Amino acid sequence: MSIDKNIIASENESLHLQHKKKLDFLQSEIENTQTIIDKLAAFQIGIPSWALGAGGTRFGRFSFGGAPRNIEEKIEDVGLLHLLNKNSGSISLHIPWDIPDDYQKIKALAAEHQLKFDAVNSNTFQDQPGQEFSYKFGSLQHVDAAVRKQAIDHNIEVIKHGVALGSKALTVWLADGSCFPGQLNFRRAYQNTLDSLEQIYAALPEDWKVFIEYKAYEPNFYSTTVADWGQSFSYVNKLGNKAYTLVDLGHHLPNANIEQIVALLLMEGKLGGFHFNDSKYGDDDLTAGSIKPYQLFLIFKELVEGMDARGMNHATDLGWMIDASHNVKDPLEDLLQSVEAIMLAYAQALLVDRKALEEAQQTNDTAKSQEILQAAFRTDLRPLLAEARLQSGGALNPLGLYRKLNIRKKLIDKRGADSIATGL
Repeated sequence: MSIDKNIIASENESLHLQHKKKLDFLQSEIENTQTIIDKLAAFQIGIPSWALGAGGTRFGRFSFGGAPRNIEEKIEDVGLLHLLNKNSGSISLHIPWDIPDDYQKIKALAAEHQLKFDAVNSNTFQDQPGQEFSYKFGSLQHVDAAVRKQAIDHNIEVIKHGVALGSKALTVWLADGSCFPGQLNFRRAYQNTLDSLEQIYAALPEDWKVFIEYKAYEPNFYSTTVADWGQSFSYVNKLGNKAYTLVDLGHHLPNANIEQIVALLLMEGKLGGFHFNDSKYGDDDLTAGSIKPYQLFLIFKELVEGMDARGMNHATDLGWMIDASHNVKDPLEDLLQSVEAIMLAYAQALLVDRKALEEAQQTNDTAKSQEILQAAFRTDLRPLLAEARLQSGGALNPLGLYRKLNIRKKLIDKRGADSIATGL
């Protein structure tokens, strides 16, 4: 479904006076606010097709009704998000969950909603109906060359789907690993995986990238074949200049310094992109910024500083995407909240007085350094986010308007209370 732009304009008009008061105050306190607003308007965050339905845990999945039943309805849902916030301008598909029957029709539908296709994602962590070989004991690492070839061929097939849709990147996440000591030869598993990735890499078009994701544990709990950023970095260095590490914020052991990891990968030119979410214990896939908003800000501080040092475009030179799972929230509400949190952290990072911070660092003024960072973090920049949406034709209050229009009820009326999204 869609929302008439006149409705958005009318709702914005009712909120404009209050918004202008907040914006005027910020503009009286902060210089060059329009520069920040312009950067916010340009920044787009990819929405994963699998985050639009009920996710859940290994123990249960609870339907919320109105879930998208096919790729067309997933595109419509992302289009709805983008219409509201103007920062959700791409969709990331997971193959084989989201294989189009008609590429041109799907591309036309995406264009109608002003959407592009983000990185395509392969799936060798599940066995699919009719699949010849099982991935129970791994895919790209498997001891059996026939299983490895099946996984390689699948990734190459995913690239072909992406080319047909206009995507420019492949994301590879492996569940490969072991659950018990002695189950796996670590060195052989690494070499098998590298050999497999080299064959996938050879199939990449010249203007494509491959992102190698890592994860400390789950579904294997003794070892994973790409367990951390160092192992991913090792692979991408060996593969070539089209290979990059992808950082998922939930794929680290507790208390890992993700901002330092980001800084070093950027410095080495091997950071490819992000899967944004939040967590308390592990790969919780919670709403971005809901648990550790200060960490998210610190990560963006390193991103902005590191990208500027390399002359990179904030909006286009890295892949930005949400990777979340929803079991107790309306996923569209959750995604609106996640995009807002990501944009806020980005805006706060743009506000950091980098010259003053550099001077404090060079004089070992630790207290001053902390004050500079926290001054930016504690500044409420939500009016700048709202103004960026307003100038782009979006809603001043996307979540409020979504609720006011009873969008979920309308989706249930259209799709049914027991509709189930393809994929997870």
